[in-house]
Amino acid sequence: MGGFLDPAILFFVFGMAAGLLKSNLDIPQPISRFLSLYLLMALGLKGGFALAKSGFNAEVAITLGAALALAFAIPALAYYLLRRFLNGFDAAAVAATYGSVSAVTFITAVQHLDNLGVAYGGHMAAAMALMESPAIVMAVVLANYVRRQSAAGAMPVPGTLRRVLHESLTDGAQLLLLGAMAIGIATGAAGEAVMKPFSVDLFKGMLAFFLLDMGLQAARNMGGLRGQSAWLLVYAVVAPLVHAGLALLLGWALAMSVGNTALLMVLAASASYIAVPAVVRQTIPEANPSLYFGMSLGLTFPLNILLGIPVYTEVARRVLGA
Repeated sequence: MGGFLDPAILFFVFGMAAGLLKSNLDIPQPISRFLSLYLLMALGLKGGFALAKSGFNAEVAITLGAALALAFAIPALAYYLLRRFLNGFDAAAVAATYGSVSAVTFITAVQHLDNLGVAYGGHMAAAMALMESPAIVMAVVLANYVRRQSAAGAMPVPGTLRRVLHESLTDGAQLLLLGAMAIGIATGAAGEAVMKPFSVDLFKGMLAFFLLDMGLQAARNMGGLRGQSAWLLVYAVVAPLVHAGLALLLGWALAMSVGNTALLMVLAASASYIAVPAVVRQTIPEANPSLYFGMSLGLTFPLNILLGIPVYTEVARRVLGA
């Protein structure tokens, strides 16, 4: 209940309520974009400053390895399950959505751990960046395979995979995150002191404002779930729990800390609603956008923000004995 009464979470709830009431409350797109970039920049700086203190050690390598393993395992498992009741294109698109990650969910989880005083490594921001792209690449490969096997004998879209790899590596949001992290590592404690008013003092308010916008967007995209198979709604709720469970198992097996395991669980359980839909809409035009976008933003994102983050954190604390 303490986590639920966090002002940022309450702004998300308020945004959802306003959206469901069909209010004309709206956050202009340029402001929403600025808030998103600010949060990624601040998160990258905080991660870089933390890495400057700890350095690159065995714990960092193990955590990043676990993140990369999940980034490939989750979309593969998702496609295998979804292919049973979806066509190949929709299955690939949904698998990419749930195999990638949500930066806002991760940032909200970081704030939650800060409120609880649970320590975590700055390298978890790098883990988030690592987990974003593999699912998109796998989805494009799978979609091209489906085209090749189709009755019409359609050929793979030429240059698609190369374009996706380029966009994944040069995506502005991800590049800003990594660049800010590199600057944080380079400047260390001196940079942290200078940037504290920007990356720490403003962070909570900016997050609350952005979550207000996300609440509005989530409520307005719930309509995409109407008429969908009940199995898809079950998947949107159950799959994040299964993915979080896989991350917990890895965290336990690798003796990771409570904070790092909780964040890995959040990343595994999250679903992309910005990067993946934008790429998939161009690379897999045969897929239904209201399906993968409605599932991720209309159902999975609100559940993770309101219930998932505190539940994953508490489970990690209990299982790992903290």
